[in-house]
Amino acid sequence: MEAVKDSSHLYEVERRARHAERPGFWISELQIAPMQKVPWHYHTNVQDTFYVLEGRIRLFLREPKEEVMLGPGETYAVRPRRPHLVTNAGRVSAVFLVLQGMGEYDFVPLT
Repeated sequence: MEAVKDSSHLYEVERRARHAERPGFWISELQIAPMQKVPWHYHTNVQDTFYVLEGRIRLFLREPKEEVMLGPGETYAVRPRRPHLVTNAGRVSAVFLVLQGMGEYDFVPLT
């Protein structure tokens, strides 16, 4: 699939909110239900930094293969071009921030 500038149509979440935005950097908040996920993808130029507010999320990563569990107050950064998948790791909704930057955003879907 081709890279897109807006990935909101590619997957469903309970809630999305943008808290801050400036050229090359933004902070978004996502709430995902227990069965929801952000599908496999990578970003060409930007790093994703995840910060959990409520619940638990699980990150699956490639290159190298890794699995990371995060709970409230925990953070993890995914470098540009590293494929990753985000899932809810609990039985209730998970709420987390994603800090993205510095650079031009894209979302490259993977299978």
